[in-house]
Amino acid sequence: MTSMSIDQYRREILKQNDRPKAAKRNKFNAQKVEFDGMTFDSKKEYKRYIELKAIQQRGEITRLEHHTKFELAPKTKLEGEKRAKPAVRYFADFTYYLAHKYMVEDVKSAATRKLASYRTKKHLMKTVHGIDITEV
Repeated sequence: MTSMSIDQYRREILKQNDRPKAAKRNKFNAQKVEFDGMTFDSKKEYKRYIELKAIQQRGEITRLEHHTKFELAPKTKLEGEKRAKPAVRYFADFTYYLAHKYMVEDVKSAATRKLASYRTKKHLMKTVHGIDITEV
């Protein structure tokens, strides 16, 4: 191995940093979509938003919201831990009112419905808030 001077090493590092970085690939091949000032986690979620907007314009639903945050468990300091554990949160893809019933929707593929973390949050939503999540 040949030795490099500090200047050569710095130039090499700068060259490497100038190379374009490969875009991060989503674990489930979902592609983010930006529309109307919002970012959707997948094309499927974006399409559902368009459908819900049309339904809202017809007056069938009201108060459509995107990425509503729910706290499922507060932040807590566990004995023996240096730092407090953050609050457990669930971000619903869509919330709206159908007649007078509050609806929470999550756009999921068959694979993501099976994730343990999602199933736990779905369970906590029902237990803590009394809300059933509708999967689309």
